[in-house]
Amino acid sequence: MTAAPDPGSGRYGEAVFRPGQAGEGERIDYGALVYDDLTLARLRALGAGPGWRCLDVGAGTGTVSRRLLEEAGVSSVLAVDRDVRFLATRPVRGLEVLEADVTAPDFAPGRFRLVHARFVLMHLPERERLIARLADLVEPGGVLVLGDAVDLTSDRAPETPYTVVMRAMWEGLRAAIGTDVSWVPSYPSLLHDAGLTDVAAEIHVPPLEPGSPISRFWADTWRRSRQPMLATGRVDDAAVDAALAHLDSGTCAALSAGLLTAWGRKPAGEG
Repeated sequence: MTAAPDPGSGRYGEAVFRPGQAGEGERIDYGALVYDDLTLARLRALGAGPGWRCLDVGAGTGTVSRRLLEEAGVSSVLAVDRDVRFLATRPVRGLEVLEADVTAPDFAPGRFRLVHARFVLMHLPERERLIARLADLVEPGGVLVLGDAVDLTSDRAPETPYTVVMRAMWEGLRAAIGTDVSWVPSYPSLLHDAGLTDVAAEIHVPPLEPGSPISRFWADTWRRSRQPMLATGRVDDAAVDAALAHLDSGTCAALSAGLLTAWGRKPAGEG
């Protein structure tokens, strides 16, 4: 039996994806290039705009926070992360930065018209409790928007260098840092359970094209998570190298992991 990950060392993926590691900011930004347009369009469709006070949980390099201010015109964004080195070097008017652990009992930054978290909860335990807690931070009439990865390399998917390594990656990250995307499709139900209304969801699956931001993101992610993947026994170094070459070959006609975005609104009459 695989030992449970140490929550003190693995939360938020820091045991594998260390903020201080060379190139980690660039890896995060590759993901932003893939998903930020979709995320911002959804947030604006939900009403994000002038007068909105927003909370961006696990803000990373702050691309969503800044675009909310600069493009959606929201009044302020509180960008929260356990490590704010990428946020502190890219200031913008209206952006507040808070170094904090959202799972800590004393995390209570107030209430917001928008609470957004992307690629955060998938790395954390007690997800149901955290979703309920994030819902509590939404002011009446406001929205909670959650986004995380969904794995599309099921047992029915063709056996390719890509699918073999992706399956090993998810298994390795789950053992090493607790990452678990299997429960992500339950977001809508969990938002309902948290008392939100007008709940809905969507999935975006980017194409895996040679040299594209998503391909570069996965290549960098595999390099960083090579040891957890090898520890599963599913792959060896040759298999990881073959997948890296396959990803850049132009023949990797596989489904990338998708981004599932789900949202719900706090009833306006709730105090």
